[in-house]
Amino acid sequence: MAQQLRDKVASGVAWSVAEKLGSMALQMVVSIVVARLLLPEDFGVLAILTFFTALSIVVIDSGYSQTLIGKTEPTDADYKSVFIFNIGVSIALYALLVAISPLIASYYNLPIITRIAPVLMLLLPLSALCVIQNTIFAREFRFATLSRINFASSAVAGGVAIVMALNNCGVWSLVGQRIAQMVVKALLLWFYGSWRCGGQFSIHALKSMGSFSFRLMGTDMISYLYNNIAQLFIGKMYSADTLGYFNQAQKLKELPVTSAVQSFQSVTYPALANVKDNPAKLADSYRRVLMIVAAVMFPVMVGMIAVAEDMFTLLLTNRWAATVPYFKILSLAGLFYPLSMIAYNILKVSGDGKVILRLEIIKKGIMTIILALTIPHSVTAIAWGLVAMAVVEFILNIAASLRTATLTPWQVVRALLPTALLCCVMYIAVRWCAIEMADCNLTIRFFVQIATGVAVYTIGAIIFRLDAAKDIVETLRRMVRR
Repeated sequence: MAQQLRDKVASGVAWSVAEKLGSMALQMVVSIVVARLLLPEDFGVLAILTFFTALSIVVIDSGYSQTLIGKTEPTDADYKSVFIFNIGVSIALYALLVAISPLIASYYNLPIITRIAPVLMLLLPLSALCVIQNTIFAREFRFATLSRINFASSAVAGGVAIVMALNNCGVWSLVGQRIAQMVVKALLLWFYGSWRCGGQFSIHALKSMGSFSFRLMGTDMISYLYNNIAQLFIGKMYSADTLGYFNQAQKLKELPVTSAVQSFQSVTYPALANVKDNPAKLADSYRRVLMIVAAVMFPVMVGMIAVAEDMFTLLLTNRWAATVPYFKILSLAGLFYPLSMIAYNILKVSGDGKVILRLEIIKKGIMTIILALTIPHSVTAIAWGLVAMAVVEFILNIAASLRTATLTPWQVVRALLPTALLCCVMYIAVRWCAIEMADCNLTIRFFVQIATGVAVYTIGAIIFRLDAAKDIVETLRRMVRR
């Protein structure tokens, strides 16, 4: 049984990571092409509306998907009840946001928001169609199919965005991309999914899951608000193009971060839920996941910081040079966020929603002070504030999770420190390479820096025999053999 679970997790992680890497590369290409064709202000306008749509999607789910994944034997009535709930809430939120869109447009002095909102907000009912199917796929460890669905939807949406941008559609190119991605995803999930809305709607089923689910929703909403609310103030206090620069920095930083978090979180949460009653196995699994996430994310984020100037100049041209300082600062937050989310998974596995909510209240109290101090100061100060918030969340999530996973702080440090030190060496090597090749061709210098970073990290991992590297290699070997 244990071996079967490990095989499922290994397969799920491999497929999920493969899909995320493919989608990340695809989105990177699309982002580069579209950013070259559109204005920073276009990204700023969409960032304002995206804040409301993304927050609404959290409300639509209301934590029920995570509760269903963790439930031992969900019934058809559970699925049907949550599905009807999702659809009803999505329609209500769509009507509300379209109704208040003129107020949002007036507040930011951007009349185009009134025209965009009725179309972009269609993401809400479309996302509601995906929740239950996606949940069932995750419960059944059908990550290979999910990966293909996600990649296909990203590919179609990317094509739509590029074609519309080439035809001078401006911000509508970004709207078309979002809508196309969700439409294709919903169609494919229902085509490949086996669930067909069976069972009876039950208020009792919603109530029985509601206590824990709504606590999860509350924490997710609070987390999203504090991670993104600064953008609303940037759009109002500064300008739409400044918000565009800042949003593009966040977006490019989040491509690897979000891909990694979604890959590991979607697979490890149901896997950890399976071993939650075995403290020793849960602790060992948690430690190993932390090591693997650090081994993957630390070199990626540190490497991007090291090559940021050349990367933006080569890929996006000097037109987006103002984004570079924000990108380098925000990438530091990317070192902590994936690890923090893994710790959050441990807290969710424990099933104590009260602890999670109390922890979020403490974190957000600290973060409120950080935001109050940074937002009036400058956009750069806001970026540093987000880094401070990521560090606070990481420390508190890890501290709380250690009680559930029976690990010691020293075990966590030992799991992360070797990779962190190796990445410092890698950063120094890459920066030295950039300085030595300052007069060389930009393209050559950029790729030499990347090759140097990969070589230093790989050789260092082999010499020092990093445990995480061995786990990754072993997982890949098992996948190749299968």
